[in-house]
Amino acid sequence: MTDEPLADRVAALERRLDALESAGAGPSPVPDDVFWALEGLKARSDNAVLFTGTVALPSGEQYDWQYGTPVPDLLEADWSAWADRLAALGHPVRLRLLHRILSGARTTAELADDEELGTTGQLYHHLRHLVAAGWLRSAARGRYAVPPERVVPLLVILSGVRT
Repeated sequence: MTDEPLADRVAALERRLDALESAGAGPSPVPDDVFWALEGLKARSDNAVLFTGTVALPSGEQYDWQYGTPVPDLLEADWSAWADRLAALGHPVRLRLLHRILSGARTTAELADDEELGTTGQLYHHLRHLVAAGWLRSAARGRYAVPPERVVPLLVILSGVRT
């Protein structure tokens, strides 16, 4: 404990908090009308989910995408039919592969340089799982890409589980 008076300690903490808050100041990533997308969805439907995104990847690719689904359709669907697609994302190496590919690595040679992806055999094993689940496409022999229609959904899933 310090001998400094409580008022001085509180004032010092307030100065530090002000400095931290001002360091992060700048344009808000959320528009002033926070629920603009929700209000647009409500104008079209009273029971649906929507996800949308505009994505510029480090590789220069640009994706603008949206998808909406009526909630009754989701609740009536057999969710177990989607288990394989979700399971493919449940492995750290596969997530690292997707991250590397979205960051610009495209060839198995580029991916094999990352020791955290394992041996070449392990790499191909994980690539096959991701291709089978639809999270990757093989554009040409040894070249991989996340299909355009999967980029935003993948990022939405990751946003949903981010802590």
